[in-house]
Amino acid sequence: MAQAFQNISWEAEEYIVRDRNIWWYIGLILIGVGLSAIAIWQGWWTFLILVILSIITILTSNLRPPRKIKYTLSKDGLTEGTKLHKYEDFKAFGILKEGSHFSAVLIPQKRFGLSVKVYFPGDSGEGIVDALGSRLPMEEVKLDFLDKIVNFLRI
Repeated sequence: MAQAFQNISWEAEEYIVRDRNIWWYIGLILIGVGLSAIAIWQGWWTFLILVILSIITILTSNLRPPRKIKYTLSKDGLTEGTKLHKYEDFKAFGILKEGSHFSAVLIPQKRFGLSVKVYFPGDSGEGIVDALGSRLPMEEVKLDFLDKIVNFLRI
């Protein structure tokens, strides 16, 4: 007789808060000013607007604290807040450890589909891995190039 799937729920922040000191903000502003000066000197007005909007976006998104999101693994899939990610949409999952933070990465079936990355507390890890493993095969995952850049820049 098949064992009934037991739902697993947890709450986690939507992203990792990276430590940034005053020098990080000074560096960001200096890069913005430098790129803006080049844009003005060359007459690249569209690029100037892009630089200004990018700096404003980075500053406002970094100053906003991460939301707490409720996650639930059920027999149907992973619910992230109110959005259900069905197991059929994914071919596998993997676990990433970034410093002291753990995340499950759901790998999409479609070639250009978006992966889903959810953070979880370390003490819930075994149950989450077992639940995902009962529905999807586990693969080794690594940080992609963009994730490495984001981590390096502490964005």
